[in-house]
Amino acid sequence: MLLDQFLIIAVLMSAVALFIWGRWRHDMVALAALLLCVAVGVVPSAGAFSGFGHPAVITVACILVLSQGLQSSGAIDVIADRWIPTSTGPFLTIAALTILAALLSAFMNNVGALALLMPVALQLAARQGLPPGRLLMPLAFGSILGGMTTLIGTPPNLIVSSFRQREGIDGFAMFDFAQVGVPVAAAGVLFIVILGWRLVPMRKGSGVETFDTGSYLTEARVPERGKVVGLNLREIDTILDDVGAQVVGLVRKDVRIVAPTPSRIVQGGDILVIESEPKMLTAALSVLNLKLEESTSDSTLVATTAEEDPDGTEEPNSKNDVADTASIATHNAESVLRELAVLPNSSVVGRSATEIDLRTVFAINLLALSRQGDRSTTRLRTTAIEAGDVLLMQGTEEAIARFASQYGCVPLAERALRLPDKRRAWLAALIMSGGIASAALGIASAAISFTVALLATMVFRVIPPRRIYDAIDWPVIVLLGAMIPVADAMASTGTADLIARGLLEVLAQGNAVIAMVVLLIVTMTLSDFMNNAATAAVMCPIAISTANTLSVNPDPFLMAVAVGASCAFLTPIGHQNNTLILGPSGFRFGDYWRLGLAIELIVLAVGIPMILKVWPLG
Repeated sequence: MLLDQFLIIAVLMSAVALFIWGRWRHDMVALAALLLCVAVGVVPSAGAFSGFGHPAVITVACILVLSQGLQSSGAIDVIADRWIPTSTGPFLTIAALTILAALLSAFMNNVGALALLMPVALQLAARQGLPPGRLLMPLAFGSILGGMTTLIGTPPNLIVSSFRQREGIDGFAMFDFAQVGVPVAAAGVLFIVILGWRLVPMRKGSGVETFDTGSYLTEARVPERGKVVGLNLREIDTILDDVGAQVVGLVRKDVRIVAPTPSRIVQGGDILVIESEPKMLTAALSVLNLKLEESTSDSTLVATTAEEDPDGTEEPNSKNDVADTASIATHNAESVLRELAVLPNSSVVGRSATEIDLRTVFAINLLALSRQGDRSTTRLRTTAIEAGDVLLMQGTEEAIARFASQYGCVPLAERALRLPDKRRAWLAALIMSGGIASAALGIASAAISFTVALLATMVFRVIPPRRIYDAIDWPVIVLLGAMIPVADAMASTGTADLIARGLLEVLAQGNAVIAMVVLLIVTMTLSDFMNNAATAAVMCPIAISTANTLSVNPDPFLMAVAVGASCAFLTPIGHQNNTLILGPSGFRFGDYWRLGLAIELIVLAVGIPMILKVWPLG
């Protein structure tokens, strides 16, 4: 083994370990891997950032914006309203949701597709008395399966296509993936609809208002002459037993006391940390005559719904400017409570209500936070928010909607954030269709076709120009741009050939079909624990080297990587959609594998024969 090969393997193994560990965000890991490769000399400094101009990266960014146009214009809401039955049993409901999610995900970002349909699923779960997870897991898995059917359905397909081009062959066309992806996705969706949904764990709760997000942890201040002053915590817990709540902490003079002793006497001004189911929170506060620490009355709330700049050019100079220019006393404005689920790539992740000046900028309060399986030991206002958390917010509808839009949160209620606009909806649909047609018919490359569509989106103001860059998932873009040069280094140093030879000699023993099966299984396994785009970038050079070593067609091996990278069904961290349903469904880490494993076995059973039939080895 040469020194360069040893170094690139060491960097890749470290990167994979960090991806799986999850402590660092995936774009940070990818950048660190790229810079380390430059430092040790396996990636030339002149080409270190060439990946950011790669056609696959440009195409992904454009698709994210076009997907946002479909979402914000209400185009997809119209489809959902007409497609999804509202008065049928679980079978037809799950079938409609799962199939629609798969169809939408073939042509738009699958996180966006899930975000659109999740509130609908929660409403239907409430009407039918079903646990939310029974609808949300099929919905999430259907959206993941649908992504493997087209070139633009998921970033791994674009990456696989780009590696094919480097072999001197044309990249995969728009619907080349459908020949394998559609049968695989159809088999997976069919299994979910007929039997698979029964494998979803029954977690307590149903519907929007009472779904099992886990218990909320909230803070309530004890008045100086309050009902509970002088009582000890044991006596207070006895009172709370009737409403299914309990005191789990106490704050006195800004000092958090975790697990206080039952004999501790409560004083005026103390803050009780109460754990309660969402539907019993009001009863718990009422029986103790307490007020939420973060709550303010309607008369003191401030609305921050300033008129939108029509040209999209003016930006506030500071947070205080936002509050000052947008603040209007809302004695007549109605304060509401809304539950928001935090998206995996939300910009609020890792930050607290205090850090983002929630009250000052948005005039809304974080009343409680639900995090399944975890109990915070810090103050609510200083608790770092995580992906999958459910936030109970108080404020005006407009203020909460603005916060959700800006910070990437999904309201767990009927679609209140999108006011359908027929003109924008038609424009968004026509522009997306035009981009797809141009790429499919070979009029222009995918990158050029969707860049033109992006420009049309801006010209016709389907999305206000100042919102265009908010629609791009920048961590994914940075991940792709950083990992492409690292993947190139695997090929240029001969590392991919070295790994491929080891794969063939140890596991496949020279058999091309076995080698392809092993490659697919390894890719599927990695995608369950690390980002699917990173998985594709790592595995593509190995796939090509394996095919070259066997002197066979590289297409089936690349297709195996594409399919495998889209199969993240075993864990809540394998795909953003799995993370997004974690809180609203009340799921635990180990709740995914029963249905997920069955789907991955179906993918293997259907995918391998279809790949060999459509893309022969010879």
